[in-house]
Amino acid sequence: MIRTEKEYQDALLKLKKDLEYIEIQKKTLEQTDLSTEEINRAMEPVWSFHYQLREGVEYYERIKRGDFEAVINLTQIGRVLIGLRIYRNMSQKTLADLLGVSEAQVSRDERNEYHGITIEKAQKIINVLGVNIKLTFDITTQSPDPNLIAS
Repeated sequence: MIRTEKEYQDALLKLKKDLEYIEIQKKTLEQTDLSTEEINRAMEPVWSFHYQLREGVEYYERIKRGDFEAVINLTQIGRVLIGLRIYRNMSQKTLADLLGVSEAQVSRDERNEYHGITIEKAQKIINVLGVNIKLTFDITTQSPDPNLIAS
């Protein structure tokens, strides 16, 4: 996940360089005895990494615009908190200062997408970001999934 403007700019540059590399790699492979199918198969990992980076860039651009998807599961809260900070155009350092923690702590928390965050800490971040959260529950008539309960 792209978390800073610098990471975003670096990703844009990498996307451009990736396309140049992919073109060179494809031309190199076309000069071999490989079939079109074999060339395409050989190029799949390169394209996969490229598409993954492009998705990260597109996600960053969406959250910069405030285009957030609904949170279906509280395990997604970390990505949402990072996205809200980005949307507010707030640096990790500014967030750290407002929370009274080190920038390194915020960076670590975001790198781990706030895994295991307490409700109190999440609420403090939400307050600092000036966001209101609305929870809705869709109660089904089905029994809870035992696999979800265990996790």
